[in-house]
Parts: sequence; C-alpha cells; structure tokens
Amino acid sequence: MTIAALLAIAGAWLGLANPLSRLPVLVLLLPAGLAYVAARAPSTRAAIKAGYWIGALSAAASLYWACLPIHDFGGVPWLLALPVPVLMGLVLGLYTAALTVALRFGIKRLPALLCLPYCACAWTVMELLRGVLFTGFPWLTLAAAFSPWPVLVQGAAFLGAYGLSGLLAALAAAPAIYGPLSRPTLAAAVLALGLIFLGNRRLAEPLPKDATAHVTIIQGNVDQSRKWDPQAEAEIVEKYLALSRQAVADAPTDLIVWPETSMPFFYQDGDAPAQRIRDFTAGAGVPLLFGAPAYLRSLGGHVLFNRAYLLAPSGQTAAYDKEHLVPFGEYVPLGNLLTFIGKLVEGLGDFRPGQDGKPLLQGNLALGTLICYEAIFPELAQRRVAAGANVLVNISNDAWFGDSAAPRQHLDLALLRAVEQGRTLIRGTNTGISAVIDPRGRIMAQGGLFTALALPCPETPLVSETTWYHRHYLFITWGIPGLFAVLGLTALLLPARRAQMRPRDLTL
Repeated sequence: MTIAALLAIAGAWLGLANPLSRLPVLVLLLPAGLAYVAARAPSTRAAIKAGYWIGALSAAASLYWACLPIHDFGGVPWLLALPVPVLMGLVLGLYTAALTVALRFGIKRLPALLCLPYCACAWTVMELLRGVLFTGFPWLTLAAAFSPWPVLVQGAAFLGAYGLSGLLAALAAAPAIYGPLSRPTLAAAVLALGLIFLGNRRLAEPLPKDATAHVTIIQGNVDQSRKWDPQAEAEIVEKYLALSRQAVADAPTDLIVWPETSMPFFYQDGDAPAQRIRDFTAGAGVPLLFGAPAYLRSLGGHVLFNRAYLLAPSGQTAAYDKEHLVPFGEYVPLGNLLTFIGKLVEGLGDFRPGQDGKPLLQGNLALGTLICYEAIFPELAQRRVAAGANVLVNISNDAWFGDSAAPRQHLDLALLRAVEQGRTLIRGTNTGISAVIDPRGRIMAQGGLFTALALPCPETPLVSETTWYHRHYLFITWGIPGLFAVLGLTALLLPARRAQMRPRDLTL
C-alpha cells in the first residue's frame, strides 16, 4: 500500500471522532489522497483500485463500532459481527472509486480554473448520492470532522454540509494535484482564509433570536439490556420522574426533554405508568417531550411506530412518528422477500415510517423533531424548518454503541443541522452525548457519556429567521450536480492534457 493511501486512511480516522486522538484538519488527507491517486495513477484501472481501497478501509476503520450493537444486542457471535464494518466499508468504497474516476477525468482535461470547482462538485455529488441511495447513509460527511471547530463549519449555512464538504475537499485536492507551491494551491489557501474570515464574522454577529426558553434535558442512562424488561419498567419511569422533579425544583423550566423510547411501554394505552407521567406534567406545569413506542390497529394486526410525544400540562398531547427508519434495526428492507433475515437488534418488532413532520407546538415553541439518526439527513431538518420549526429537537438512544466513537460522530453530524438551518438543536439521549447547540454550531450545554443527569440550558435561542442555505435549498441541491454535469461536459469536449506530474506506481 502506498504512502498516499496510508496517509489518506489515517487522516480519515484521526480527523473524525475516534477512541484515541483527534485533529479535525487531518481528515483533509482523505480527499487529498484520492486526488493524488487520481492525478498520478499510471492507469485508470490503478486509480479505481486505489480509490476503492482508500474509501473502503477508511470507512471500515471509522465505522468500527457498527459491530457492537449486532453482537451485544442482536445475539450475533463476534465471528459474524466483526466483519460487519468491513462489509460496510466494501460497499462505501464504491463511492470513492467512482469519485476517483471522475476526478481523474477532470484533472486530465480541465485547466486549474475549472478543475478545482469540478473537484468540489464531484465530492458534493458523491456525498449527495451516498445520502440518498439504498435508504441513504451520510454518516461520513467530510464537513462533520470540523464540528468541534465552529469557525470552519459556518459555510454550511450557505452551501449545506455536502457543499461545504465539496469546498473543503477541493482545497485539499489543490496541492495534491498541482503541488504545494503552485498558483492553484495559493488560490486554495486564499479561499481557505476567506472561509475562516467568514466563520469568525458569523460567530461574532449576534443571533437573530426572537425569544429564549429554559430547556432541560434528562439523560436517564438506562442500561439497554434492561430497558425492555417488564420488571424494570416502574424503575425506569421513576428514574426519569425523579430527575425531572429535581430539575423543576432547581429552576423554572419551559420544556423538559426525555430521550428516544425513554418510556418502554405503550403510553397511548393510558395505564398506570402513563398516568404518573401526566400527573407529573400537570403538577409541575412544564411541557414534556419524550419518546415511546406506539401502534395503530389495522386489519392485518398492529402497525408500530417510533414516536415522540409532546405532553402539555393540560394533558393535551401532540406526536411525531419517525419517518426515516434504521434498516435492519427498526425494519427489514424488502421484508416480504427477505423473510430469512431478522432484525439485528432487540425491540418490539418492525416499525413503520410516519408521514407527518409538522412541528410540535407549545406556547412559543415550535419543535421540529428528529428521532435518532434522522439528524444526519439534511433534507429532514430542511422540511422541519420549512414547516415552521423555530427549534430542532433530536431525541436518540446511542446506548447501542457503548463507549465508542459513534455517539461523538452522531453529535458532530447533528451539529451541522443547526448551522445549516440556523436553529438551536436540542439533543436528548439515553446514555449521551446530550447537548444544546446554538444556531452557529456552538455547544451551549453538554453532558457526559454513561451518566444520569439533568442538563439545563436557561437561554436556549428560538429563531424564525432562515439561512441562505434554507432559502435556496433546491437551487443548491440541484445546482451543484448541474454544475458538475456542465463541467464534465466541458471536460468531455476538451482534449486530454499532458499529465501534471510523472506517474508513480500506486499498486495496492
């Protein structure tokens, strides 16, 4: 394996959240490495091979935690669970292989003035496709690596996370294609400084908030192995109620948030546990957002939903049913055909997607709700804000992944939704990482992993103003692929140019 490939894989691992050490800027070694092999491979076949293995191995390494829920909660032996991240990487490597072909085509034919925009568009299109095809898996978004540095993610308010990823990838590609002292690299460095200037300016500007609310997140830290045990139901309910009572006693609260399926029973049945929750909400005078399974009777039996309830002190409820379900976790794709495949994690059964994403309303709060990994999909947050949400709420349960990098990676991705949409994002989880993120991507409050806590955020901004990205969402979503097509057609019409650098052996 070449040094370029090793650096690209190591950069992806060390730039994204991982269990060892992290430096976000190192993630740029991934697009730089792909551009390097695209420009210098001795043949297109060699470029495809190098691009595939760089993408496959970096994805498998970054998603190492995918085997944990399958083994720990799906009952699958380690011998079968350990290959799962590798298999995921082998699929995701197809995207980087296709990207490498596209980069090589543009590099060979386009002048630098057009090549770098082409590279940016190519990376953006790759992430767009990865977020849509086969139910979508935009987990490894390049821009998410920079979530710990809010100054570098402000571009998402204009280009979206995918567009920002493309811009960052092009900046990293310039020295890999043209050399570190070339004019294109100098231009890329100036653009990078402009991105930093934009970030500092946005962070210095006051937030356009309409009001503030005191929000408290309750993180129950319930052991996943006990969560669905009927014997533990009363204990779980009391744990959340006790933490909530103390939070209300400590400070006035406008909203309490409990995590996804924090209540492991059918709240809609109105049994004794449900009545305890209603009594608490009425007595405290505080609205409560919480997760619980739900069902709808049908001719074929019951249809199950992963639901978020908003319970007002008056007893009135509103609800949102999760619309983007986790394949093989909440349902089995093509279940009627793949009858031999069961769900890989424990639960009640196959869920069905909800259809109504309108905000949950309470006073001056319009809560755009995202359950679990819905927070990694830009289009879902876009629809919530378009429907009138003035704050985003992501309730999740990352206990499946243990003490791994997954909860941090999930938080990083959710943070991008706050910047893209210019909305505060309230993230309530069972075992962490719970947080409140302001519309600029700054973390206002954050809890730890595997600890029970009440996390207050007294000045949570409520915002109605929209970002440039939100207002021009369709233009960006379709415009960047359109520009990629135009630049690709231009490259097709131009003759192949002489190689920028002497090819080197990149055999893996």
